[in-house]
Amino acid sequence: MSRKDRFHQAVRNALEKEGWTITHDPLPLKVGTLRLQADSGAEKLIAAQKDNQKIAVEIKSFLRASKITDFYQAFGQFLPYKVALKRVEPERVIYLAIPNSTYEALFGEILIQDLLEEYPVKLLIYNADKEEIQSWID
Repeated sequence: MSRKDRFHQAVRNALEKEGWTITHDPLPLKVGTLRLQADSGAEKLIAAQKDNQKIAVEIKSFLRASKITDFYQAFGQFLPYKVALKRVEPERVIYLAIPNSTYEALFGEILIQDLLEEYPVKLLIYNADKEEIQSWID
């Protein structure tokens, strides 16, 4: 079983502060005979809803010395979750939650911008210390 990301509770608290109700923690995903599970040390999906909106959030902390390695892992995990959700819960929108410091330091890079243009990913930028969502990027 995967363990929770270091900032799991901070992001969960931030979502609740914004009026989201956590409906699954983690959100189980099964497609065919496959059960999607994050790697050890990574985050399981959480699900939330507010009004008629439903989201899934993959939380990442980007704590390794190599942020690009963290990006590879996050991106590689996120894409199968996105496709699986499209099949089993198409009404649920998935976000990749990343710390504000990582967003500022890494996500302005040309390669990352090109990847996000080629493979769109919705981002939830969070401040772990304040337990706040800084921005939603669709």
